[in-house]
Amino acid sequence: MPNIKYILKRLTRMDYSAMNDKIKVIHDKTGKSRIYIFFDMAKCARKFGAGYMDYWLYEMYNLTDKERDTYITRGRNNDLVKKYNNPAYTHMIDNKIEFNRRFNSFLGRKWIEIREDNKQEVLDFISSHDYLMAKADVGSCGKTVEKIDCRAKTPEEYYDYYMAQERPHLLEEMIEQHPKVAAIYPNAVNTVRVVTILKDDVVHIVSACVRIGNHGNTVDNFNSGGMTAPVDEKTGTIIDYPIDKTKVLYKTHPVTGTPVKDFVFPMWDEVREMCTEAAKVVPQVAYVGWDVCFMPDRPALIEGNDFPGHDLYQLPEHTHDKTGIWAKYQV
Repeated sequence: MPNIKYILKRLTRMDYSAMNDKIKVIHDKTGKSRIYIFFDMAKCARKFGAGYMDYWLYEMYNLTDKERDTYITRGRNNDLVKKYNNPAYTHMIDNKIEFNRRFNSFLGRKWIEIREDNKQEVLDFISSHDYLMAKADVGSCGKTVEKIDCRAKTPEEYYDYYMAQERPHLLEEMIEQHPKVAAIYPNAVNTVRVVTILKDDVVHIVSACVRIGNHGNTVDNFNSGGMTAPVDEKTGTIIDYPIDKTKVLYKTHPVTGTPVKDFVFPMWDEVREMCTEAAKVVPQVAYVGWDVCFMPDRPALIEGNDFPGHDLYQLPEHTHDKTGIWAKYQV
């Protein structure tokens, strides 16, 4: 049974306008009455911790209670975070500057924090690169990340600009993507989200999914126009066709025409080893989604997420037997 305090908290913060919109969409699609849908949503929230977005995204209106009980929902994900992640330590994962310091050996690229006391080092770093990625210390969905052309302004201008920002920033070298992964979509670094749970000193790799850029975007995030598909966490194989947030399924990438299903990521054994070792660095944060990229000679970490998204791994277009992945998380 999901945490009742969490459910009550969600009720007070719920966007009822957005919920009504989803009820209308489901009503128009299924012909079921809006009253029925509302009370069925409430039932799924109470029994399975499912929000209205879970109900819509997973098409719970087409599932039996037995099938619904196989899905990891927003409430269940929240319970896992509370169970495994000590909030006194999550800044070590959330904060990109702190993360880079602790996980430097997993990054595979040079980076520098922009501070008052290291101005010359920052200027030299900018001067020695044509392009860099600038990141705020806190942010999500790629919204505080930008690619900068180091030749477009002077190093001094870039330094002054980022020093004037509300949040501290860092600069990172650009990632050279493995040619096989870049062939899927070259405009963004396509990453795999690998979810681990550290329990009783044993690291469990419980799920994985790929995020692929689209529409000319330079980020791969699902919430920023990208696509996602499930990955077999044991073999690194993409096991289904990718889908975007509008529920469009792609048999080949719309930009490159490259087939995606059955693609096998290179160096997958190294990915599993890397994520297993990374999961031990901050053991007080034991439930983490690792964003993994593929360089020509090694896998590397982009970042860690102490609140792993739960929606990408079990979309109805990928759960053909109407079975979610909640059982994998029972370690």
